[in-house]
Amino acid sequence: MAPPLSKSAPSPFSPNSVSTATAVASMKLGSSIGMRKGFRCEVSAAKWGFSGGQHSTERAFFPSPERYLLGSIVQRLCSCREVMARDCLHYRAHCLSQSSLRSMHFSTDLSKSSAPSGLDINEMESGNDKLLVDCGPDQECVTGGIVALGKFDALHRGHRQLAIQASKAGSPFLLSFVGMAEILGWKDRAPIVAKCDRKRVLSSWAPLCGDVVPLEFHVEFSKVRHLSPRQFVERLSKDLRISGVVAGENYRFGYRASGDAAELVRLCDEFGLEAHILSSVLDSKSSATAMEPVSSTRVRQALAAGDVKYVAELLGRAHRLVLRAPEDLAADGYKLSIPRSCALNQEPKQGLYQGCSVVLNGAAAVVPCHVIIGESHVHVEPLQGPFPRGEVHLIGIDFGC
Repeated sequence: MAPPLSKSAPSPFSPNSVSTATAVASMKLGSSIGMRKGFRCEVSAAKWGFSGGQHSTERAFFPSPERYLLGSIVQRLCSCREVMARDCLHYRAHCLSQSSLRSMHFSTDLSKSSAPSGLDINEMESGNDKLLVDCGPDQECVTGGIVALGKFDALHRGHRQLAIQASKAGSPFLLSFVGMAEILGWKDRAPIVAKCDRKRVLSSWAPLCGDVVPLEFHVEFSKVRHLSPRQFVERLSKDLRISGVVAGENYRFGYRASGDAAELVRLCDEFGLEAHILSSVLDSKSSATAMEPVSSTRVRQALAAGDVKYVAELLGRAHRLVLRAPEDLAADGYKLSIPRSCALNQEPKQGLYQGCSVVLNGAAAVVPCHVIIGESHVHVEPLQGPFPRGEVHLIGIDFGC
């Protein structure tokens, strides 16, 4: 309720008063939010006794409850000025920062962004322009290191060779992109290596990398897809402060893959970075007249054909299928039956696979087994005795041992 009002001023609703000149309450939206005008409350206080949202010493007398209410509204309108201006500015900055994340046209020059000229860019959320999605706000995870560039979806022999070279030049890191399928409209498909199994694979590379496990970090593809080759290398140098890169001879980068390995070397030299370009690791099964490099596409094709020995050759290790055990897992000690829908990565085609091994819950114990991939379930039968007793949460099956 508004405070009591003085009787010294005549009522603006008096029949003898001039209604249009007595009281005017208006809200005006500032011409530019960036000028910080926000919402401005203007009240003509000639008869009301209000000035700048504060009570004057003489206040109009409103004998009725309705007039008390109107007076209270005017007070609130006048006091809202600062709060509403601040909230509107913050909300606009939030909307613009979210829009920049979804934008198809990313620019590293914030001064040329599509934000209104009056908006202070420094007030936008600071984390929206960070390259690495799995590093802290300081983005120092790879500072001073050697970064291997690629997709690294299969972690095959070619990828391993990049990590080995990076370890020879400094602290090895793998830098790959996430969100490419969504942006480019690719069909959704299971990964070749289960996300929860990638650290195990990278750890197995440590003896070849100077007893150092290469660390993996990811860049949001939407933030770099429209960068020119030069802008991309500049961001690696200035934002991540790496000391060098490693890439394959067929590596392409920049907007529409416009940059090649030769341009990568030139740009790295311009920004003071080391650049190591490696020859492709060749696939022994490609034709003698046209040797093809090891690739993730070949791994997927071999899995779809059920050729697990060839898959192991491309990967440099056995392919591990990881399944998350359902709560109602059917297990009698001598057989496990897991729905195929529980698979966390790409499985070989349906059929019988002998000479496999299974690992339960990531334990060190490996159990030799036969595997049948059926229409709806994956059946695992141990070769020697029953499975170890205990609750099962995760099943890892190695093919092509």
